[in-house]
Amino acid sequence: MSAYYQLDFEKPVVALEQQIEAAEARLAAESAAGSNGPGAAALRAEIEDLRAKRSEALTKVYSKLTAWETVRVARHPSRPQTRDYIGMMCRDFVELQGDRRYGDDQAIVTGFARIGAMKVMLVGHQKGKQTSEKLACNFGCAHPEGYRKALAKMKLAEKYGVPIVTLVDTPGAYPGLGAEQRGQAEAIAVNMLEMSRLRTPIVSVVIGEGGSGGALGIAVADTVGMLAHSWYSVISPEGCAAILWKEANEQTNTAAAKALKLTASDNLSLGIVDEVIPEPLGGAHRDAKGTAHALQHWIVARLHDLRTVEIDRLLENRYQRYRKMGVYLEQQTPVGQGSN
Repeated sequence: MSAYYQLDFEKPVVALEQQIEAAEARLAAESAAGSNGPGAAALRAEIEDLRAKRSEALTKVYSKLTAWETVRVARHPSRPQTRDYIGMMCRDFVELQGDRRYGDDQAIVTGFARIGAMKVMLVGHQKGKQTSEKLACNFGCAHPEGYRKALAKMKLAEKYGVPIVTLVDTPGAYPGLGAEQRGQAEAIAVNMLEMSRLRTPIVSVVIGEGGSGGALGIAVADTVGMLAHSWYSVISPEGCAAILWKEANEQTNTAAAKALKLTASDNLSLGIVDEVIPEPLGGAHRDAKGTAHALQHWIVARLHDLRTVEIDRLLENRYQRYRKMGVYLEQQTPVGQGSN
């Protein structure tokens, strides 16, 4: 976990972790001195007790996260990003760059890779970790050339019959003047149209933030999953709060996040996503490798299922998946029973 970033609702956990680190340092000093007596045994017992308390505290905190707290976990600077997952779960990754029109947008990473035994085209948002990388990646807010790059590589995957895996992690597409002049909205719309009819299986996972059209630009898929502590919504809580209350602060952000129904469980209940992928206790920022293992297992299993479906049936299922979103039943009031 970042030494410079601390979630306020994790303070009890952080205090226990500091005690564990101090006890482990004392035990290491005892071992270095060649001592293995009652003092060392007592320290080991103390560490085990502290670890048990830490697990209990994490379970208590993460079992009742509010929607706004979930957003803050999804934005944790130590949370794994696309390039982290590439390093942990992909083999033979070959990056492909450029949109053949304008340039290369580092906010979107594309390339061929192997996930398990599966050859895939991987497309994902990248926010960056260090300041220089964040600036180069525009904090994960892609420009139109990023979406055009993604589509060009996905069409290449279709040509060779390779399934597509997309990892979504963006607060939204970049709304600047240059991006709009180069056709930001058109690029996203074309991606959504073309992805809906690509003749190859597509699996998408929201690994952190799923902000509006910036997320949808690479998220039209046969199966969509969300990591448990990610969010997916038409707008960020701050954006919603600024529109509704003309001010984004802790109170309005909390209210907006709750109203937006943006958590993984909310999206699952609304039929926006198909499955929630569990994260290790305390979130992906505490156990990146464990999260990558769960993500890899889920992707491979879903691709295996999709590859057994005949392609025309796959496309029809994909169409129906999105066609039914927002469908609801309106109960008709019987004649003569209306309100006075």
